[in-house]
Amino acid sequence: MSISTSAVPNREVAHAAQARLATDEGRRDFRRATFSCWLGTTMEYADFALYGLAAGIIFGDVFFPEATPVMALLSSFAAWSVGFIARPVGALLFGWIGDRHGRKVVMIVTIALMGLSTTLIGLIPGYATIGVWAPACLVFLRFAQGLGAGAELSGGTVMLGEYAPPNRRGLVSSIIALGSNSGTLLASLIWLLVLQMDKASLMSWGWRIPFLGSMLIAVVALFIRRHMRETPVFERQKALLEAQRREALERGNAARQYDNRSFWRRTRAFWTMVGLRIGENGPSYLAQGFIIGYVAKVLMVDKSVPTTAVFIASVLGFAVIPLAGWLSDRFGRRVTYRYFCFLLILYAFPAFMLLDSRDPIIVIPTIVVGMSLASLGIFGVQAAWGVELFGVTNRYTRMAFAKELGSIISGGTAPLIAAALLSWAGHWWPVAAYFMLMATIGFVTTFFAPETRGRDLNLPEDAI
Repeated sequence: MSISTSAVPNREVAHAAQARLATDEGRRDFRRATFSCWLGTTMEYADFALYGLAAGIIFGDVFFPEATPVMALLSSFAAWSVGFIARPVGALLFGWIGDRHGRKVVMIVTIALMGLSTTLIGLIPGYATIGVWAPACLVFLRFAQGLGAGAELSGGTVMLGEYAPPNRRGLVSSIIALGSNSGTLLASLIWLLVLQMDKASLMSWGWRIPFLGSMLIAVVALFIRRHMRETPVFERQKALLEAQRREALERGNAARQYDNRSFWRRTRAFWTMVGLRIGENGPSYLAQGFIIGYVAKVLMVDKSVPTTAVFIASVLGFAVIPLAGWLSDRFGRRVTYRYFCFLLILYAFPAFMLLDSRDPIIVIPTIVVGMSLASLGIFGVQAAWGVELFGVTNRYTRMAFAKELGSIISGGTAPLIAAALLSWAGHWWPVAAYFMLMATIGFVTTFFAPETRGRDLNLPEDAI
């Protein structure tokens, strides 16, 4: 069956999300799911922002004290990358469970795994106490953290997308991006407070406070998710999908029809999501990860300057993210995403030129603009587009794996590659070129991606 890339639900058939929202109970379910997804994504990004800030400011001294500043930064971001290696594994494992047994069970497991891993990072003794076991423990816990995070973001995105009415899906789905922004805001605020401590206290125990405190968010999110209901789309399709799978196994007709299509048609939505993710995730983690460490450790600007920039950008994100989601509802996913990528291409080289001034009045706005484009606006568009690209049958698995594959290619390795490029060249120009390259990949991908605004999420096929 062929589908239109801009397919709109048949008005004669009640849309699952609209039918649920028409009842008082459904509206309560929607509010509970929205708050739960926001809180879970807040925790995920607080965890990663806590690590990103700590990697650029603290971990080099705590876990790699014998290395030079550039090598310490490189080592810290190497441990950072381990979490991204685990994310595709978590996406496949938990995505498969989510597509077959429901979104709720995955959302409970992932929040517990992330909360425990982050808390234990705050309990690791330093290099001075246990030697090489300290960075080894850090790497192991980063892997566990990434395992849960690989399914958390996509799970929340799928849940909100399947709850939202089609004409407001971009705006509602952007709540996931608001969660990421809230997590970054929370992490930067905590670090601003912690950095007020004297250096001896900060290095011995102060840096542990943000990681230990994350357990509070995990407990609250876990309690809410235990009382959360499945999405209307998953409930409506579960019996039908089980019947379709049995029929496919018995007759093999669906499988043969699928295999007869070209490789590109079978995987177009998947690779489109990977390309879009590279254009967002790579620049995002350079803007809020590598640049923070570059400004603090290489340019030797006061540590409070990049942390303040992250805090300001996070505050502005509460306006930028819903605006981006609304624009995608109004003008379409493709054109909105394309403009964000184009602005990132223009941003790369001027940004590093401005950072070299070392003037806080210039450095702070430069970081804020980068995060507003890469970590906030473009992410607000991606949430709804990712859900709409995939059919209901394997939406969670395919979207989660595509996103995490894109993340490991771009965001997970971006700070590490950038640090290596900086060490090799002794200058920032290769890093700026690398930033521009990833934004260009996202820009080009939008010309191959289908427009999916308003697509019926009950359709089993991917949007091609």
